[in-house]
Amino acid sequence: MSNPANTTLAVRSISYPAKFDPAEQTAADELARLTGATAKAATRPGPGVNVALAARKWAPAAAKAAGGNTGWMWLRIDENGAGEIIADEGSALFAAVRLLAHGLTGATREKLAAGLLLRRSFALNRPIWDASFAQYWKSNRKFSPEHYAATLAEAGFTHIEVNSLHTHFPYEDSVPGEYYSQFYTYCPGFNHFIDTPLTRGIWPAQYLDANLERLQNLAALGRKYGLKPGVCLYEPRSMPERFFQRYPVLRGARIDHPFRSRLPRYTLAQDHPVTQKHYRLATQALLRAVPDLDAMSIWTNDSGGGFEHTASLYIGRNGGPYMIREWRSHEKIAEAAGKSIGKFLRNLREAAAEVNPGFKVSLRIEPFKAEHDHLKAELGRGVHWEGPSMLARGYALPYGHPKYPDQLGAAGTMFHAQMDGREKGELAKERAQGVNPILTYSPGPAWNQEPLIGIPWPRMIHARLTQLKAIGADMVSAMGGLANTAAAPFWPNPAAIRAAQFTPERSIDDVLADEAVRFAGAKHGPALAKAWALFEEAVTWQPMVPLFCGFGWCWQRTWDRPIVPDIEAIPESERFYYERHGCFQHNNPGRNDLGKDVLFNLIPREAADKMVPRFDRNLLPRIAKAEKFVATVLQKCGDDAPAAAVFTDLRDRLRGYRHWATTLRTVVAWCSGVYGYLESKTAAQKRKHEKFLQAAIDLELANARGFLEHFENSPTEFMVVSDTGENTFIYGKNLGDHVRTKIRLMEKYRHRKPRIDRDILWRAAPGQPWPEGF
Repeated sequence: MSNPANTTLAVRSISYPAKFDPAEQTAADELARLTGATAKAATRPGPGVNVALAARKWAPAAAKAAGGNTGWMWLRIDENGAGEIIADEGSALFAAVRLLAHGLTGATREKLAAGLLLRRSFALNRPIWDASFAQYWKSNRKFSPEHYAATLAEAGFTHIEVNSLHTHFPYEDSVPGEYYSQFYTYCPGFNHFIDTPLTRGIWPAQYLDANLERLQNLAALGRKYGLKPGVCLYEPRSMPERFFQRYPVLRGARIDHPFRSRLPRYTLAQDHPVTQKHYRLATQALLRAVPDLDAMSIWTNDSGGGFEHTASLYIGRNGGPYMIREWRSHEKIAEAAGKSIGKFLRNLREAAAEVNPGFKVSLRIEPFKAEHDHLKAELGRGVHWEGPSMLARGYALPYGHPKYPDQLGAAGTMFHAQMDGREKGELAKERAQGVNPILTYSPGPAWNQEPLIGIPWPRMIHARLTQLKAIGADMVSAMGGLANTAAAPFWPNPAAIRAAQFTPERSIDDVLADEAVRFAGAKHGPALAKAWALFEEAVTWQPMVPLFCGFGWCWQRTWDRPIVPDIEAIPESERFYYERHGCFQHNNPGRNDLGKDVLFNLIPREAADKMVPRFDRNLLPRIAKAEKFVATVLQKCGDDAPAAAVFTDLRDRLRGYRHWATTLRTVVAWCSGVYGYLESKTAAQKRKHEKFLQAAIDLELANARGFLEHFENSPTEFMVVSDTGENTFIYGKNLGDHVRTKIRLMEKYRHRKPRIDRDILWRAAPGQPWPEGF
């Protein structure tokens, strides 16, 4: 990090409370690092700069300026290096110190001697479903938890997500031929950390203890930076069948996905008093382990969790015998289910409040279209809902791609940078009913450009947060977190988040101009700002390809599977290298059809036909333009090593993005060409589609060779790579070997006629043939 504070601040001594909060010491030590001053613990304010929480009452002027409000920081440093840094929350102390180093304008710095009060835009800003720090990318190499926590605090986050498995795979029952147990890898629920008398012995004690200790360690790391610990759980989570053999009357809903699972999985009957007590005890045990645990987000009806009798369960409405009797109308069932969910959430909130009265529980709202109104009527008093929009009712929302209006489903993604005019009024209505929702935004690559990291689109993030502030939202959550921040040291997205949080009056252009100078110096800073703008301009034209832009990229083994006209012309033994970690059941249409996954029609032919030219005319040329500009600037950097490092990093991320976008284009081209061929009525039409496919294969082969060279030789960590071996959610260090195999197989099988076995659904499982004659 550069150190502008050395030349602008005359700080010589720093004091922080003798009985310090960890965040006070961390902030004081950081200020000492930035200024060369000495930081010491003291029983009272010292003559230099005093760093303390507002509750210490070390700076009456700060409290007076705050006027009884919450969510603020106070900075005062005079020409003699005396003053104070005060905040009402620990994370803001560290953010304030980093703002002194970079992030304040010259005009703002001039106000430091008199004292400067900055308010947070958002009282709660937390990562949710945090991919690299806690969830399915936690094995990514070159990841620094310490750097990540510091980046969160600097960017204005208030919380850190701490429920994370110690192991890289969950302890869950499974059977051969199924995939489902891997869905317990991320957002692990209570049963992976805590047992109660009801569940004791179901999970190994050493497994629970290791996971709980990891959770506590992550919470302690967050505490160091003033970040409040939070969790994101899939609940109510299933219990193994051996549990229900012991307690059959507690069997609730079947919640697994019947296509991906071969072992039926059931939750507890959520209205049963024994179930309710179990969850109370589990919640309080978790709070005893981490007494300052502040927030819990419940995700559900997916990944091993689900609420009884709700319409969006993969199996359909079902549950135990206690909630509602049979033969009731759908509306009555929805009403009963909504009320039961409310009871479940309040049970968690009330149990936690006995330890931490300010504890917050939230529920992801999208799965509950049928139960929506009944569920919302149950919320309030510390129980919130969470989602991308006030207009959320199910997954359908009035937000499309900003460049391609026919592409719907942009809500909650990086493309969700504008707000419908109805949002503000709907928020006011909910607040009047005592409900304060938590609205989501997308800050990084998770669910947008997986598995890439460090892709810059700061203007879209800033626009989204600015719009959220404008409608009056004061609680937000960042979907997927910031990924591997240590491996993306020149990424501007966190600066955009910080600006929206602490200095919303500044234009994003000014923020990025300053950030560019910080990274590349005064001479090359303007070029870096322009390069970011060119890169983001390209990103805004990226088509949304369902599943593949997110976790489906690795699920479907998109970078390492051969893309040929007849995928199953390749013998199964030769496909094994990529299918072994793919989300491919033996009869999943996604096994031989890139446009399908189970019964989802991901890429219809009409959509594919539209998307191919969008890649060719809109996205790829803009990437090439940005690459050309960066290459030109890099040549001018000469002996300026810091600037050269920044532009080398950006060059490599642009190249990685080009390879990613080209393979994504190949996926949709395959759908356009293969579907077109199979639907053709004449030989001429078939030849046209075959020619198109062969051109796409030529492009992908060249792209794969380029990607292989980049993956194995780039000095930049441009994508997440596992340090512990590949799995379904993250590639390993052996990806290069897989890509070589892909190239070989594509060359060998590229000229087979397009074919899709549409009867794959009815295939017998391996080793389990149907009886003769069937």
